[in-house]
Amino acid sequence: MNICALQPAAIHRPSSAFASSAVRRRRALAVGLIGPGRVGSALLAQLRAAQPRLRESGLDLQLCGVAASRRMWLDCDDPELNHAGHQHHAERAQIWRPGNLDEFAAHVRGDDGRHALLIDCSASDVVAGHYASWLAAGLHVVTPNKQAGSGSLDRWKSIRAACAERARFRYEATVCAGLPVVQTLRDLLDTGDELLAVEGMFSGTLAWLCNRYNGTQPFSVLVREAHALGYTEPDPRDDLSGLDVARKLVILAREAGWLLSLEDVDLQSLVPAELAALPLDAFMSRLRELDAPMAAKLAEARAEGGVLRHVAHLDGHGRASVRLTVLPSTHAFAHTRLTDNIVQFSTRRYCDNPLSVQGPGAGPEVTAAGVFTDLLRIAESLEARA
Repeated sequence: MNICALQPAAIHRPSSAFASSAVRRRRALAVGLIGPGRVGSALLAQLRAAQPRLRESGLDLQLCGVAASRRMWLDCDDPELNHAGHQHHAERAQIWRPGNLDEFAAHVRGDDGRHALLIDCSASDVVAGHYASWLAAGLHVVTPNKQAGSGSLDRWKSIRAACAERARFRYEATVCAGLPVVQTLRDLLDTGDELLAVEGMFSGTLAWLCNRYNGTQPFSVLVREAHALGYTEPDPRDDLSGLDVARKLVILAREAGWLLSLEDVDLQSLVPAELAALPLDAFMSRLRELDAPMAAKLAEARAEGGVLRHVAHLDGHGRASVRLTVLPSTHAFAHTRLTDNIVQFSTRRYCDNPLSVQGPGAGPEVTAAGVFTDLLRIAESLEARA
């Protein structure tokens, strides 16, 4: 990875700023980024572009460091680091430090009482395992990483308990990227509404495949096209299995008060059992084995005058399912476009006409925007508290 391309210099260094009472009055927030991949890089670009406007409004975001899987670097406004040519970067390898999440978090937190926030743009379960201790130490956490919200219930409870004491934990981008799904559900419940059901298309990849699959091309051809376009995960089975969708449904279920685990979701994979454990190359070579069962499902949908859609459902009793299903052509999900995600909340108030949230639910830019929004919400809460 070319670190120079991230150019985090536009986000100012905390050391001198935090010593200034003027900056304290301007709401300074120290930030550390974990996972400078596609989403992390997009987020840094958005922060960089927004910096002048944010400073004018009284918010100083100060990037303290970036941590990758094995390495990290601190005090990212070092001008030599950010402006040296790529050919000089290797010669200055001593600027890197071995990755150490505890050391990284301590550096971002500092010892001067600053407000500090960690952004986890990884997909690592190991990183998610640190959230509770970070929150307990007063570090706010923002993430699109679904591991915490859909993993161990004991860990989830410890995270919620820790953030109830000292810090904020926001995870809007774990469900449908930048769409305000988690916040909408939270607002409904906080205002006393009663949730009756949640139904949605949570996968941009599977939405695209369903929208494109009309029988003129084999399903496997469309999967290969989606893979080439970067819509799927590196291993398309991560999408086709529905596991990622199940994780999102578990996150929403827990937000609604049902302490579900992945094992509680009735999950129907599009990947036959005999292909599930194959090496990736072997799976891709046998991709055509998906064609016949998908053609049969499409024929079933047409016989019923409906369409195929990949749908997650949570009812009012906490029962959860994820499956490919036939919907009537009049259903709202039948009219989605491209990689649209759509979520419908049926509640006591919205019982005759469910409340819907719809829009692009995949891609690094929209996911980064969801993370950015959570960061700004925390900054606003700090201002209100002050």
